[in-house]
Amino acid sequence: MPITKSAKKALRQSKKHELQNKSVIRLYKEAVKHTRQENTPENFRSAQSKLDIAAKKHIISKNKARRLKKRLSKPANQSTEE
Repeated sequence: MPITKSAKKALRQSKKHELQNKSVIRLYKEAVKHTRQENTPENFRSAQSKLDIAAKKHIISKNKARRLKKRLSKPANQSTEE
């Protein structure tokens, strides 16, 4: 357990940030999963938005967000070309 006043505050802050980060992680993972199951333009846009938000908040790296968006866009592009 933290002893000093600043350590107690740091613990409160880290718990709060952890909850916020977990909610963003859950949202982007659900969006990616939903897009992989049913790849529609609406689902892709939603997943893209959630990935951008997670990258902006430094929950995932920008490169990871780019990589996931590229992987999700490939099936969407193939379905529109046919």
